[in-house]
Amino acid sequence: MPIIQSSSYKAPAWLPNRHWQTIYPNVFRTVKGVNYQRERIQTPDDDFLDLDWSKTGDKHTTRSLVILSHGLEGAANRTYMLGMAKAFNAQGWDALAWNLRGCSGEPNRTVKLYHHGITEDLDTVLKHVFARYSYEKIVLVGFSLGGNLNLKYLGEQGKNLDSRIVKSVSFSTPCDLGSSAPLLENRNNWIYQQHFKKKLVQKIKTKSKLFPKELPLELLKKVDSLLDFIDIYLAPIHNFKNAEDYFNQVSACFFLDKIQIPSLIVNAVNDSFLSPECSPIAQAQNHPYVFVENPTTGGHCGFPMADKQGLYWSEKRALEFVS
Repeated sequence: MPIIQSSSYKAPAWLPNRHWQTIYPNVFRTVKGVNYQRERIQTPDDDFLDLDWSKTGDKHTTRSLVILSHGLEGAANRTYMLGMAKAFNAQGWDALAWNLRGCSGEPNRTVKLYHHGITEDLDTVLKHVFARYSYEKIVLVGFSLGGNLNLKYLGEQGKNLDSRIVKSVSFSTPCDLGSSAPLLENRNNWIYQQHFKKKLVQKIKTKSKLFPKELPLELLKKVDSLLDFIDIYLAPIHNFKNAEDYFNQVSACFFLDKIQIPSLIVNAVNDSFLSPECSPIAQAQNHPYVFVENPTTGGHCGFPMADKQGLYWSEKRALEFVS
């Protein structure tokens, strides 16, 4: 029964609620010492993905790699990505933080958007790593959308997963999108919804210049929430019937049973983005590889509590699990 019944994490007293625990790390934290080197790779559909590498040590002796997947409207330069890369670098691991389509500062070339279940792009990244590099051990770490993406990929691969991928850790993961996505419409989450709406609307405006028929700007007036965005733009582009169909096809909870490597899911109880269903306790009780940990505090992709080396609890927890 690989459920972790207790957690060592407790948010500092000066960050008294879930909103401060979410906002402070993403707005006020600074991570120094990570110097990315960018590599652009091509996708099978003639698009591109930008990979940001933070390598350490001699290329002939470093045999371990962590691949980091960011959240909704995130990127490799978000502090939670930088902090995790720095933490693994300090232990002799190389880090690869990949930017999902359109998230690296430049619009992608096709009408395709990134989303919670676009595992074909993660597969492209992994195939590139396998073909070009000689890592013996690879760990996947994902945040929010990126955590769902990683878990879905592991479930899809099942017993066919490359043996070099040995563990995964997912933080603040909406494993059940059907129950979690509507929470963004709650009054308490208004500031987050407006943030995502602003960024997604701007992305559509930019891409519409290249694809005016597929992404008509006149439909933007109907977008008041993330659910609207999925229904109006994302679902049609990716051949989903609507938001409900999208949730049913890409939510990680429908793929967990097939996972074949130790995989830790860490969701804070006070995460205002996640429903209780996003912590798959019932599935984990009978699963030899899926671990669920629910700290009472931490917010969404937060978990602030730096040690003397500047590591957050989430970074220490990931290293502990994969070591």
